[in-house]
Amino acid sequence: MQAAGGAPLSGADPARPNRARRIALLVVVATVIYTLDQVSKFLVVKFLEHEEPLTVVPGALVLTVIRNAGAAFSIGTGMTIVFTVIALTVVVAIVRTARQLRSLPWAITLGLLLGGAVGNLTDRIFRSPAPFQGHVVDFIQVFPVTRFPVFNVADSAIVCGGVLAVFLAWRGYQIDGTRQIEEETSGSGAEQGAAERTAAEPSGNESREEVRAATQGESRGEVLADTREQAREQAREQAGDRSRERADG
Repeated sequence: MQAAGGAPLSGADPARPNRARRIALLVVVATVIYTLDQVSKFLVVKFLEHEEPLTVVPGALVLTVIRNAGAAFSIGTGMTIVFTVIALTVVVAIVRTARQLRSLPWAITLGLLLGGAVGNLTDRIFRSPAPFQGHVVDFIQVFPVTRFPVFNVADSAIVCGGVLAVFLAWRGYQIDGTRQIEEETSGSGAEQGAAERTAAEPSGNESREEVRAATQGESRGEVLADTREQAREQAREQAGDRSRERADG
């Protein structure tokens, strides 16, 4: 049911279902990333730790288990507790930001970041050597000859989410579903249209003068028409009088 003018009687916000779907997508993406990360870490620790590296694709992909005390890609190995606090801060920031989420691309982006951050945070909180100082399990090594740092699924999700965030910000996509470039373009277009309409419309004085002139012209035309009609009637009357005089004579 709706009130007059089409307003919903319930007072529901039409943006809420959209936001709920986007938040649900964020949770799904984060859950998938977290599950893949934790399952893969469990399997490599159980079957590959303390074993020789497993070559999956010669020269391109090797699985080798290491314990990382630093950040992603083994950066800052002596600052474990600091990175734990940073990870907690990132998780809290993403959760708070999700309250404004109405963008599909941003839902995927934040889901990648959240899943990766929570995946590595779980290691830091629960793995050895101590709570909140645990070492993250890394096991993916690409192109070993390049000595590229070993990483895990969570690291990959964080990097992909970061790249997507930069791209979306560059293209003007906002978390609330709007796009900054379109807003600016539509705003300038509206201003230009208003200026053109203002330039095309005559001023108030000009409009009044034109109306007055047109009214005066119509009045003169009506007076002339009445004068011609009266003259024709007088001529007909005079002609009738002459006709009667001739008949009487």
